[in-house]
Amino acid sequence: MKIDWAALGSVFGVSLVATVALVGLFTLGIVGLGKQEEAEANGGSAALARTGAYACFALCAAAVGYGIYLIVV
Repeated sequence: MKIDWAALGSVFGVSLVATVALVGLFTLGIVGLGKQEEAEANGGSAALARTGAYACFALCAAAVGYGIYLIVV
């Protein structure tokens, strides 16, 4: 059995980058929801924070859906 170490390394690198990106996006969504509550408590508008948070969550869901698509097809 021969292991293609270059291919294994590239899969590891792509997996690492994708994981960090997804966690970062989800974290930005949570921070956006926190800013929404903070803006509402101070009497300001929270529409931008809510929209940004929902966009981050939608991108996370799209990335997960794409990953499932790659596995299935």
